[in-house]
Parts: sequence; structure tokens; C-alpha cells
Amino acid sequence: MMPWLLMCLGLTACLKPPPAQSEFVLGTVCTINLYEQGSARIYDAIFSRLHEIEQTMSASLAGAPLDRINQNAGIAPVPVPADLIAVLDTALGYAELSDGAFDPTVYPLVKRWAIGSEDPHLPQEAEIQEALSLINWRDVVIDREAATVFLRRSGMALDLGAIAKGYAADEAARLLQNARIKRAIIDLGGNIFAYGTKQESGLPWRIGIQNPLDTRGTYLGILAVRHKSIVTSGVYERYAEINGQRYHHILSTRDGYPVRNGLLSVTIIADRSIDADGLSTAAFALGYEQGRTLVEAIDQAEAIFVFEDKRIRGTPGALAGFTLNDTQFNLAE
Repeated sequence: MMPWLLMCLGLTACLKPPPAQSEFVLGTVCTINLYEQGSARIYDAIFSRLHEIEQTMSASLAGAPLDRINQNAGIAPVPVPADLIAVLDTALGYAELSDGAFDPTVYPLVKRWAIGSEDPHLPQEAEIQEALSLINWRDVVIDREAATVFLRRSGMALDLGAIAKGYAADEAARLLQNARIKRAIIDLGGNIFAYGTKQESGLPWRIGIQNPLDTRGTYLGILAVRHKSIVTSGVYERYAEINGQRYHHILSTRDGYPVRNGLLSVTIIADRSIDADGLSTAAFALGYEQGRTLVEAIDQAEAIFVFEDKRIRGTPGALAGFTLNDTQFNLAE
């Protein structure tokens, strides 16, 4: 082979965009695929921002702003970054809309169960009642002028795990927009942002909805979307086997136990991932009737509900782009 040809092939290899990049951040494996416009610089910028969000909004990271709020519950307001206030504002908005079914002060209950940790356990009834007494989103005080957050009662604690990944996906999308990236898939451990369109011709992305009764990566159907976030909350995501019984991680702020309302999962399709994230948990916790009413009250949000009896129901906009491919399930009226 001629030397000039070797050099050309070497340059081609050097100029080839890097493949999708993955890192463990936000408590999960996050994967970003920028396709032909990928570069090490953009990938580094995105993952740097994701790590920054984790450092700010982790409830389990000692010394993080969220941890400082929790440690100072009932004691004093804590200065926090503007992005934490923005996310908490949205979380409190969904707490109000869902009448507390979604509540960012749920952390005392989450800690009692410890589902997803190395040491999950079934709390005593007294422990559950004690934790429930500390859950009340109305006791979160935000001083926007002073940029502080205060929890009114000692023992209260915030957990933004049901909404922070949505914010992180939106931040990744913002960086892509600034870099003039045309298409990408942002996958933050199942929180998906299908950015742009699949091809320049405008073809939609095809995103699978997990079969909640089967192994991860097995889909019951496919959503066709353009520039949308898709987030699912379900019984299969995180769970623990305790005394031979399975307990999932979506806890009721009413009785303190994993939510049981006939649903296996709720998938939200929305323009903003923070809305898809918050709504998926809120709608699951509320159950089908109230959950659907909540989704329909939010602009540019759609939902698909999967039931224990294998029925699937959804809002018109969601079903318009949905193809069922698992015959175990059936679309209900």
C-alpha cells in the first residue's frame, strides 16, 4: 500500500466521531450517543455537567447541598445553588398538583425501606408511621432572594431522586442545542431524551417501552417520537425480595408501603424530561384515573399505563405513536 494512502486512512480514523459514551453517574449507567457529530469535547462537557448535578442533588452524598439541607432540618436555612432551587420548585409544583402523592420530602420513608441498597428491610409499623409524620411538602421553605432552603421540622429530609435525572437530561439537551448537535439519544438509566429526529429526513426515533413482567431490554411496544423525553416508572425498576415477597421502590405517602393500585408501569412522553420524570412517579402513585387526569392537565404531556391484568391504556397522543408488539398485552378502550 502506498504511503499516502496509509496516511489518508490514518486521518480518516482520527476524524471518525467517537462511539456512544457511558459513565456511572446519578446512581446509574448513563449513555449518550451523538452519532456523526460526536466529539470528545462535547461528551466531556455533558458528563461533567451530569457529575455536577449529582454532586448538588444527591441526598446520600455527605456534604452535598441537598445533604446539608437535610442535616439542618429544623435548625437553619441553607444556601444552595440556583439549579437546586429550580428543581425543587418543580418538585413542589408536582407535589401540589398530586396532593402529595409525589412528595420530595419522602426521604425518611425511603431510608426506612432502603430498597435498592445493599440492606433493604421491612420496617416496623411504628417506623413507618414515624416516617410518614415527617413527610409534608408544605414544610419546605424556599427563600429565592436569599437563595436558601429550609425544612421546618427536625428529621425531615428531601429526596430528588424522582426528578433530578429528568433535569439532568434537559441539561444535556441544552448543551447539545448550544453545540448545534442535530440528533442524539440521551439515556440516563432509562430516562430517555430522543433529541431531534432519527435522520435529517425527519424520521422519528423508535423507543421501546419495557415489558414490566420480563427481563430488562424486553419491550412490549414501540413509541415513535421526535424530540421528546420518555420516562417510565414501574414496579420492575428497583425492588427488594424480603421474606419471600417482592417490594418495589415507589412508596405511598399515604400508608408508607409500596404503591398497589393495579398498575405495573406508567410511561410519560413530554417535551421536558423533568416533567416526564416527575409525572411518571406522580401518575403511578395516584393510580390510573387520577394519574391520567393529572397528565392531561399538563401541556405537551402524554401517558401510557400498563396494568397488572396486562391491559394497556393511554392518552390519544401517546397511543397515536405507539405500536404494540407483545401479544400478552392488549390495548383497552
